[in-house]
Order: sequence, then C-alpha cells, then structure tokens
Amino acid sequence: MTRTQRWSLIGAGALALIIFEARPAYAMHIMEGFLPPLWAALWFVVAIPFWAVGLRRINRLIAEKPEARMLLGLAGAFAFVLSALKIPSVTGSSSHPTGTGLGAILFGPAAMSVLGTIVLLFQALLLAHGGLTTLGANAVSMAIAGPLVAWGIWRGLKGRAPIWLAVFLAAALGDLATYVVTSTQLALAYPDPAGGFAASFVKFGAIFAVTQIPLAISEGILTVLIFNALQSAAEPELITLGVLKGA
Repeated sequence: MTRTQRWSLIGAGALALIIFEARPAYAMHIMEGFLPPLWAALWFVVAIPFWAVGLRRINRLIAEKPEARMLLGLAGAFAFVLSALKIPSVTGSSSHPTGTGLGAILFGPAAMSVLGTIVLLFQALLLAHGGLTTLGANAVSMAIAGPLVAWGIWRGLKGRAPIWLAVFLAAALGDLATYVVTSTQLALAYPDPAGGFAASFVKFGAIFAVTQIPLAISEGILTVLIFNALQSAAEPELITLGVLKGA
C-alpha cells in the first residue's frame, strides 16, 4: 500500500467516524448556563493567553511546515470524534474520551489549546454538547490542562520508555487530567454546604471516576493504534515535526 493510499484510508476512517458516530451528546462538558457568570468569565480570562500563544504556534507551524496541515486536521478530527461520544454514568450524567492526547504529542499543548477549543465550539453549536458561556471552562479542562499533562508525560518518557507506552500514558493520563480539572471547576463554583470545596471535589470526582478510568485506558489504547498507523503512513512528517527521530 502506498503512502497516498494509507493517508486516504486514515482520512476515510476519520470521516466515517464523524458521520456515523458523532451525535448529540449531553456529556461531561459543562453545559450551557451551568456556571455562575463570574466563574464562567474567569475561565475565559485563564484561557485567552493560551489561545493567543496557540494561534501563533499554529501560524508559525503552517508557514514553516505546510505539510503538517493534514496532521493538524487529523488531530482535530480525532478529538472531535472521541469527545463527541458519550457513555452514561451511574449517576445519570455521562463521560466521554477527549482525544486531545494525540494532538499534544504531535504539535504540543499550545497548538492543541486552539484545536481543542475549535472542537468544543463546533460541539456546542452543532451537537448541543457543552455551551458558549462555559466554553472557557471547558477549554481550560479539555483543550489546555489535558494536553499540557499529555505533552509533559510524552516529553518525560520519550527516549526513556517504549514509544507505545509513552503514547499510551500520555493519552490516558491527559484524559484523566481533564476530568480532575473539570471536577475542580465544578467544586469551586458549587462548594458543598457542609464540607466546602474538598467535599464537593470528592463528590464530582467520584461521579465520573467509575466510567472515566476505563475510558481513559481505552483512549490510550486507541491513540497507540492511531500513532502506529501514522508511523507507517506519515513517518517523514513525524520526523520533520520532531515526534520521531530520523534515521
């Protein structure tokens, strides 16, 4: 199979997932209007500097390495598809993967802060998943904190552990970090009347732990499979990006 055929196969698979699996989901993204206005505004303030740095990073990347556009689109599509899938939780809410670990590995957390926010915006507008007033909070958890953790683990383990293990841990723990931050955001906005922030954090964290831990493991495995496919289909591009070492 030629490289062009491999790219076509990967692209067709991503498109099929978007068409057949992306559906309205009322999942772990904080829903529209749920946060008090001051907290909603605060998380926008936190996110804006990351977006500014991420936009500069993406513009520079495209200017210097135009061949990376295909991988940028793939990373965005991967995050869109995975984070649009919901699994009901035992509490009546739901959990979902994030898909941001792959983009963090390929392009770093700055670029992923923008890609992840675009994903969240599309889901809020097209799938009623998340919201516009809570976009800042959702971006901080899924598009900023999760990719930062994933990238840090990838950089820390790269060259020191088998590449599949580094990819798996980066994707899985980046996923879990998103839910820890979301639980923190909810606990800050709605502290428990008796136990305060700590009790509320434990409550929100426990709500999602039952489903999110196996989801994080599943996301790690899937990210390893996608990364292995990219190694076969786009090894020169991965070397150019510095993800893989050249021969």
